[in-house]
Amino acid sequence: MALSSPSLAYLSFVQGYFDFVGLILTSIVTAWAQYQRLGLKRITHNDFPAITPDGDLSHHLCRETRERKPNAIKNVWRMAQAKGPGKVITLANGDPHVSLYPIRKVSFDVAALSKGSDPVLEWRNGSGPLKTISNRERPGALPLQIALAYGAGAGISAALEVLTNLITVFHSPRNHLVTLTLGNSDGITKCFRLFGERGDTFLADELTFSALTDTVTAQGVKWAPVKIDAGGLIPEELERILSSWSTRKQGKFPHVLYTVPCGQNPTGSTLSLERRKKIYAIAQKYDLLILEDDPYYFLQFDRTQDVDPSDERFLEKFAGSFIPSFLSLDVDGRVLRVDSFSKILAPGMRLGAITCSPLFQRYLIELTDNSTQQPAGFGQLFLTELLGEEGWTLNGFARWVKGLSQEYERRRNFLLGHFNAKIASTGYASIYKPQAGMFVWIKVHLEKHPRYIVKNNGKNKPKTNCMELIQELFVKCMDNGLAIMPAPIFLVTDDPRATAGLEGDGHLLDRVNYLRATFAGTEQTMINGLAILGETLAQFFNE
Repeated sequence: MALSSPSLAYLSFVQGYFDFVGLILTSIVTAWAQYQRLGLKRITHNDFPAITPDGDLSHHLCRETRERKPNAIKNVWRMAQAKGPGKVITLANGDPHVSLYPIRKVSFDVAALSKGSDPVLEWRNGSGPLKTISNRERPGALPLQIALAYGAGAGISAALEVLTNLITVFHSPRNHLVTLTLGNSDGITKCFRLFGERGDTFLADELTFSALTDTVTAQGVKWAPVKIDAGGLIPEELERILSSWSTRKQGKFPHVLYTVPCGQNPTGSTLSLERRKKIYAIAQKYDLLILEDDPYYFLQFDRTQDVDPSDERFLEKFAGSFIPSFLSLDVDGRVLRVDSFSKILAPGMRLGAITCSPLFQRYLIELTDNSTQQPAGFGQLFLTELLGEEGWTLNGFARWVKGLSQEYERRRNFLLGHFNAKIASTGYASIYKPQAGMFVWIKVHLEKHPRYIVKNNGKNKPKTNCMELIQELFVKCMDNGLAIMPAPIFLVTDDPRATAGLEGDGHLLDRVNYLRATFAGTEQTMINGLAILGETLAQFFNE
């Protein structure tokens, strides 16, 4: 029998009540966990100022989000769960009984993190010891019957707790809340769905991870590119675009900025704290939301090498060595931070998180309940055990990612050294030294190519054949057995009305003379790949 309108209204009221209680309890648990586990000073109201004290940001929500109905079936589940364990006899659920799960126990063999200074190097060399973690029954363990059952909302509470503790340690958010996702792709596309309306314009780095930005164009959202350099997004360019925006010529005023602040994909650039503060101030001035896509946050180089893992305050000092995130700067609730374990644990886990204000979390949970549901229980179980007291703990996690950043720094240095010795000396290409991530941005000096042309195509049009030449080079690389990414793949838009806006510093299509290469592979892979690149460049420039 269908629920009547009064019943639905009652369920909506109950959901709102429990959501409110949940937000309060989560804030209390987060603050107490930080105080207990880290020995930090007592957290007070002044430490966690209220989000959006001067205004409501709900006007950023798109029509789809505002009109989405809560999942009434999930609301019944929440009502039963809120009564407490064993308080409700349920004939309402549609999941199989736990006694019919063909699995009793899950265990994982992970790196034991011995007292050596570099656990990742030990693990890679095969000398690191193993540690077995499992879901065996004990106080604080996540029972398998909970991990593998249907769930609702932000994720399993035990997994949320350990992840909230991690984000609190590294970002010190105000009263933002955590929602689990199926990785960054899921997290970012959900954010796009929360705010993207047909006819909207979003802002992004002019070259970015187009596999994500292309997803929102189907919603009718357009992109306005913001110029970047070796230091990432240029705040002055963002200000220029917004201050000169014409709604008559360019459409609706932008209200969302998407950016990758650390180890930007594809350029490898990292925003300084000074730039982040300027960008956040501009976001406040022009009422922008910031989607902070930060999968390479823990892969920042040259910052953590002096932090001693044996120091009693290691975790605190290690967390303080990173460039503060936009989330840590957020006092308005206008930042939605998207994290992932793909780059620091394993991409196939498909597990990440969005940290945002309570306002936006409410709608994010509604979207999750009506689409993907929460992430797979195995991943949540693994994360809970790995970061829990029987696993690595947060201190061990910090030691692991410290070693991981050192490993990628070694690989970066190897690629740079080999490139400079074998390719840079030819004058055909040069390379930028990234401060984070796993990519290098190779500049190809196309102006030296015999078929390079500078032409006058008229106002707001490219003046060179840079686009054609870099595409030719890409095809030659593939023909010679090398897969490498050409810059045009990463254009956030090819709309001439948008790209022409950057003509004052050279048309965007005149600045795509780059290739993206990764140093995530083995040394032999890099040696072989750079050898092919060098040979191909020589053929290309001497044809």
